Amino acid sequence: MVNEYKIGAGAVPSGGRVPDLSVVVPIYNEEDNVVLLHEAIVGALDPSGRDFEILFVDDGSRDASIARASEIAARDPRLAIVQFQRNYGQTAAMRAGIAFARGRYIVTMDGDLQNDPADIPMMLAKLDEGFDLVVGWRVNRQDKFLSRKVPSRMANWLIGKVTGLPIRDNGCSLKVYRAEVIQNVPLYSDMHRFIPAMTIPVGARIAEVGVHHRARQFGESKYGLSRIFKVLLDLLVIKALLLFARRPLSSFTKLGALLALLAPISALAIGADAAGSQVVAMTVSGLLATLAVFLFLCGPIATLAFRPADADGTMQDIERDLTEDDGRDHERDVA
Repeated sequence: MVNEYKIGAGAVPSGGRVPDLSVVVPIYNEEDNVVLLHEAIVGALDPSGRDFEILFVDDGSRDASIARASEIAARDPRLAIVQFQRNYGQTAAMRAGIAFARGRYIVTMDGDLQNDPADIPMMLAKLDEGFDLVVGWRVNRQDKFLSRKVPSRMANWLIGKVTGLPIRDNGCSLKVYRAEVIQNVPLYSDMHRFIPAMTIPVGARIAEVGVHHRARQFGESKYGLSRIFKVLLDLLVIKALLLFARRPLSSFTKLGALLALLAPISALAIGADAAGSQVVAMTVSGLLATLAVFLFLCGPIATLAFRPADADGTMQDIERDLTEDDGRDHERDVA
């Protein structure tokens, strides 16, 4: 099929052009949305004059999503398709699209038409002000209150407390990145909602802007309360990563000191036991001491590896560009 390639096949979209912008859209059972979505993206970006490509990442759809997307690709060379053989999840689909994207800027958005492509030019303009990542904030979210809005607000509050980033809508997929920032972020599990926090080690500058959100017209939501537990586990991982990223030398030194202290204590405890073996005591003590030395050595290395891009080591600058319902734009700084 025209412009279609499977992940891992090593193929690239046809044509030698290098687009200015790549729009990455994970697709899963969105047969009624893909045509309208393509039209909306093209309608939003054509007037901007930017050269762009669209990457639909089919996450193992079981409906006619691929067939309809392929029909579009046959007449629009700007559309390429990445196809998974089975469902891997939104983060994996997003990671694949980002890996194949060739633009200087990368846009990610959902494939259900709830994100409005008309917001992309405004977000790109904000990126041109010097930001590295622009996050969409669904001001008037069109979702069910109890099953979607309440869990989302709780999750955003918790994510803000854990990461220290006062972003109001981490779950909004509509984001715009500089390619060099997002392509260096490791994405796995359901980590796509934590991308802003994961850019902390590189000192990225973040803006959050109000965007439109529309009610789903076709298909069914792929989200549910069952994801909450997975989000909590991922949040623990993020907290650990940020702890080491912010203070790697201190973190490794503390762990090393703890193991160094436990080494002689464990040897004495095992040796004092009548049934204990001196060989076992020395083995356990030796392993703990070895790990302690290893952690002490990792501290300076990690400090160099996680050194933020900004020289003074400060956290990212986060600017919120809030859009009121009356259409007036204003900005405020976030402490």
